[in-house]
Amino acid sequence: MTFTAIDFETATHEAHSACAVGIVTVEHGIIVDEYHTFIQPPNNFYSYHNIRIHGITSKHTEHTATFNDLYPEIYKRLIHKQIVAHNENFDRSVLRKCIQHYGLSSKGLSLHKQWQCTVKLYRSLGYRHNKLSDCCSRLGIPLQHHEALSDARACALLYLNFLQNHTEEPTFTM
Repeated sequence: MTFTAIDFETATHEAHSACAVGIVTVEHGIIVDEYHTFIQPPNNFYSYHNIRIHGITSKHTEHTATFNDLYPEIYKRLIHKQIVAHNENFDRSVLRKCIQHYGLSSKGLSLHKQWQCTVKLYRSLGYRHNKLSDCCSRLGIPLQHHEALSDARACALLYLNFLQNHTEEPTFTM
């Protein structure tokens, strides 16, 4: 029960436009660290659609660092960790595209293989409504949806709940 949960918010439909990240580290079933930061996206540009989803605007990020500058902190929290995300394909893609956009190294991050995905896990349990907010509501997990740290924490709690109620850690292959 040791893993790291992650959630990104993006400024536009472009995966490399991360504007916030939440990272929650769990060791032996206990949350031991939480990290959140706003990220200034390229040109500090936001689409109206994305603002409507998460409420983050260019004013929130005009004085924050870019992904390039924040990457050492993000990287040290993810290197050689089992990563979990709700809709892992989205968050893995954001991380991969940001790394590519800034020409950074992804060594040790396992971006080439699928992470653990709480959407898929809860779908496998028969949850017809498996959005993060639906799963959290059903299990009584507190959530401020589309706030990156809250989403990452909720994902960590969903994954812990899954592990505690099943005998084996799930594995997915591509």
